[in-house]
Amino acid sequence: MKVNFKYGIRTYSGSMDEMTYGSYRKNTICIGRKKVIPRITENNTLIGSKTKNLAAIYASISGNYKQELKQYAQLNIVNVPKGNMPPNGFALWVKMMFKFEKSDPEHIDLTTLTYTDLQTVGDSIISIASAVTNGFLEKVPGAETLTANM
Repeated sequence: MKVNFKYGIRTYSGSMDEMTYGSYRKNTICIGRKKVIPRITENNTLIGSKTKNLAAIYASISGNYKQELKQYAQLNIVNVPKGNMPPNGFALWVKMMFKFEKSDPEHIDLTTLTYTDLQTVGDSIISIASAVTNGFLEKVPGAETLTANM
């Protein structure tokens, strides 16, 4: 539902009481909805543990690789539909890691994977260029120059 605030407040983003508000169209419209707290499921717990582990691994990755991941995120804008917000480097890395797990689920488990394991079994994603070549990241012009290792 469209929301109107008092005292000259045009829009608000966030949650307050039992409502969640979102600001749209360059802060000219505010839409509110009932705040929904998702129920905990086995799948939510599994994805949460995988993502938590990936965040710990990401902290160990080299600075050069992270810098090139940011560059790739900028190059990847060509693959994002107009009007959509492009994903950042971390989001693209997480998506790549989930594809990596899906490619060999018998040997790769993101809940127990470590940085050392990645260096051993992760040849196909060790650099952004190799991840693009092997289909774990989308092809973009200039990706072949992003060769820093994790």
